[in-house]
Amino acid sequence: MQNNTFSTLFVGQNLIKLKEVDSTNNFLKELVSKSEPLPEGTVIMADNQFAGRGQQNSVWQTQVGKNISLSIYLKPSFLPLDKQFYLNMAVSLAISETLSYFITSGISIKWPNDMYYLDKKLGGVLIENALTGTIIKSSVIGIGLNINQTDFPEEITQRASSVFQILQKEFQLEVIMEKLFVFMEKYYLVLKSGKFESLKNRYLEKLYAINKLAYYKEDGRVFEGEIIGVEDEGRLIMKVGNDQKSFNFKQIEFTHTK
Repeated sequence: MQNNTFSTLFVGQNLIKLKEVDSTNNFLKELVSKSEPLPEGTVIMADNQFAGRGQQNSVWQTQVGKNISLSIYLKPSFLPLDKQFYLNMAVSLAISETLSYFITSGISIKWPNDMYYLDKKLGGVLIENALTGTIIKSSVIGIGLNINQTDFPEEITQRASSVFQILQKEFQLEVIMEKLFVFMEKYYLVLKSGKFESLKNRYLEKLYAINKLAYYKEDGRVFEGEIIGVEDEGRLIMKVGNDQKSFNFKQIEFTHTK
């Protein structure tokens, strides 16, 4: 374990760096399961994740040593179960604000928590909550961000980008992590203070393709819809024709804007 001088109260103050791991989320969950108490805000960072995971067990690909692959340990026991998605909003906003600090325009959040620059993916989040009864005992926040990657596999090159590709400049990962930890702590404390409406309004402001007609796919069928909001539990609210519908995670897939 390593103590750091990040300008935060707790996020990143205990940083564990690994050369290689299957998944930083898996490693952190294993640490949490041991009896030794772990400080809130502990961060596990890896140069290489050989089995990094995204939402719904999709695979996260990253070049060794080029990008940010880390997991943060939080204990949001103050958060009601029916407000779990607000943790996702807080985390997404923290990452969005971090990227916007370096890339001054074009950053958005693609529901529920992918980071986009214009129409290309910059990163993603995987949140895994451990519950005890009706209490969220702990949360492991996995974050993957494309920072210095210069190219991508052919099958995703049209859909992915990196900070380097956008700005044509290489960054020390620690410089971006410093901002990430500061903004993570900021939004986590906003969440802790119960400012749910403020978080939701800000999240909707940053949401990719909101209030725009676009094409989506459900069960192989393509339809035209317009995102108009998000429910407290996280379901996406869309206007489809004259109807208003709600969709769960992975129920629909964005295809393209109109």
